[in-house]
Amino acid sequence: MVKTAILVSGGGTNLQAIIDAHARGDIKNCELAAVISSKPDAYALTRAELAGISTYVIDRKQYADSTGFSADIHKLLTKLDIELVALAGFMYVLDAPLVNAFENRIINIHPALIPAFCGVGFYGLRVHERVLEYGVKITGATAHFCTAGADEGPIILQQSVEVREDDTPQSLQRRVMEEAEWHILPRAISLYCERRLEVEGRRVRIRGEL
Repeated sequence: MVKTAILVSGGGTNLQAIIDAHARGDIKNCELAAVISSKPDAYALTRAELAGISTYVIDRKQYADSTGFSADIHKLLTKLDIELVALAGFMYVLDAPLVNAFENRIINIHPALIPAFCGVGFYGLRVHERVLEYGVKITGATAHFCTAGADEGPIILQQSVEVREDDTPQSLQRRVMEEAEWHILPRAISLYCERRLEVEGRRVRIRGEL
């Protein structure tokens, strides 16, 4: 079983999708060993507790910069013997030493089709606001491995979502979560835990049928 930690910052809807998929047996060979929150009042912690998953808080506000914050996350992951990390609504960029130590072992979900609408400053509703401003017809979500550059890591899975004429940033955000994020993040975690992913440069090859 692959010991997996989920990093969160807010309500935990993506975390809930992972918990539900795991309960259904859709995430294979995976132990949901820890949920680590950057905020002590994140509702995601309640979701984890209800599912019987151990919870931890490393409060970003207690750190002067990201260096100590990332270092303490790294220490906790090492102490818990975590192999795989999933970022599920985690609102902070992790420092290079942590990302490099977990090369191709940190999976993030981004609410757009990378390389569009991604990188520094593209998070939350901002992504969907820019999608609507730009007038694209198709958006979606991307599950990818993390590197030191924001949203620059190898892509594992993508799922498209149609942009509707009457969409608001809020309605589009909700539909991208429901139609894309909540499906491909659990799937990417399972593919890793099943040992079906091979990374060659920027390309991620998936063994077997999806």
